[in-house]
Formats: sequence, structure tokens, C-alpha cells
Amino acid sequence: MKKITPLFAIAFLTLIALLAPAQASVTPDMTDFLRQQEQRLHARIGMAVVNAQGETVFGYRQDERFPLTSTFKTLACAALLERLQKNGGSLDEQVTIPPDALLDYAPVTKNYLAPATISLRMLCAAAVSYSDNTAGNRILTYLGGPDAVTQFMRGIGEHVTRLDRTEPTLNEATPGDARDTSSPQKMAAGLQKILTAPPLTPANRATLAQWMRDDKVGDALLRAALPKGWAIADKTGAGGYGSRAIIAAVYPPERPPFYVAIFITQTEASMKMANETIAEIGKQLFAGQP
Repeated sequence: MKKITPLFAIAFLTLIALLAPAQASVTPDMTDFLRQQEQRLHARIGMAVVNAQGETVFGYRQDERFPLTSTFKTLACAALLERLQKNGGSLDEQVTIPPDALLDYAPVTKNYLAPATISLRMLCAAAVSYSDNTAGNRILTYLGGPDAVTQFMRGIGEHVTRLDRTEPTLNEATPGDARDTSSPQKMAAGLQKILTAPPLTPANRATLAQWMRDDKVGDALLRAALPKGWAIADKTGAGGYGSRAIIAAVYPPERPPFYVAIFITQTEASMKMANETIAEIGKQLFAGQP
């Protein structure tokens, strides 16, 4: 057997590193930047970044609880897709929405009140792409209640995220209340697993990701900082105590995707300020990618 010289070994390892796709990374300055934003907004901010293998590559308050707000809608539709897989059901199944179930923000479902019907496919598109609150609640009703989302997350091995209530009370976001909360790390890692691994089939993962790619209400957040040629699939949320949230799968060209969760809460800053802050965080994050 030929002996591999140290010089050859170094050259070989260097070649492997060059051939391997670059993974997500975060500059050390991000922690200082987030602290500065907390001070500026008088807020609590949490963030986590997970790479394509599900490894956490950055975290700031990553294990603290933050309000889920409307980010739950992605999880609810994932739970719905899994339910349909198990039961042999179809997204084309039609359901009704009682008129008294209509909530204030219902840009899609306001046009589909009983006796009209709406498909489960359109319900999830409304909930995820438009953040339609009535659609979110109707999905929870179909699943049997908010706990179905909690149990779905337990089923993928995640034991932090919990959904306890429906719209609009799940958005109260009272400090110290563990109801309807998760952590940045669990949401980023959970999104990575949901979009890349069982229990969802590849076709259902693609469907869920497409609903997130079609987000119509997130342009002022991470999308505002997204470099040209990149793609993103995201879901935003907002609630009491200045809460703002986003979970996202980010797709740089010719590189593996990475997964981000950012939460802001306990602030009197306006939603516009929170949106701008998340956009600035995105700018810092995207600029630091290899």
C-alpha cells in the first residue's frame, strides 16, 4: 500500500472542500447586530439558522419561547397533509365555512362562506400564502383542534412547539405565557425537517413549499433583502406586544438551502419598524453567505 504524504493529504482534503457545496454560515457580527436591534426597539429578539443537514449554525436566544402567531399556519397545513396521507384523503375535498366563523382578516375565505364550499387545497393556500385567519381556523377545525398541530410536531420528534388556541386569541402573546409558542431553533429545525424528510411525501413537501413561496404578505421582511437570483419560501406572523415572526427556507443559487426563524416580541415598536428590522437582519445574514 502506498503511503499518503502529508502534502498529498492536504491537497486531497482541499479538493474535497472545494467540490463540496458551500453550507450556510453566519458571521460573528450577527450576535452584536441583534443586541443592537434589541436595544433600539426595546424588544426581545430570537433567531436561529439551520443548514441543509438540519444542523444549527447560528442561534440568538434560540431556546427561548416566542409567540408563534401566524407561523402556525405552515405547521397546520403540514399536519393536514400528513392526515390526508394516512387516510387516503385529497386536497380537493370540499368543506364549508359557517358565516359566523368569519374573522376580520379573511381576504380569501370571505368569498367562500356556506352554502358555498372551498377545497382543502384552497384553504391551505389561503392560510399560508395570504395568512387568512378564517382559513387557519377552518384547518384546525378539520384536524380536530389546535392540539393536532402540537401532536404533529411531537410526531417529528419536536417537543417544544405547542398550539393551544385558535385565531385570534393565539396571537395575544402575553409575556411569560407558554401557550402558542415555540423557540427559534425548534421552528427553524422543524421547518427543515418538514420540507425535506418524512412524514410528508416528496410531493406534499413540494406543495407546502410552493404555498410558502407564494407568500403574498411577506414582501417587507426577508424578501426585501433577498439577493437577485435567490428564492425564498416563508411564512410571517404578528401579534400582541409588538410580536412579529417569520420562518423561511432560503434557496441560494447552486447551493443548498438553509432555514431561518426570526422572532421579535415585547416591544412598542410599530410593525413597520419590526419589518424593517427583520429586513436588515436578512441583509446581514444573506451578505455573510459563502
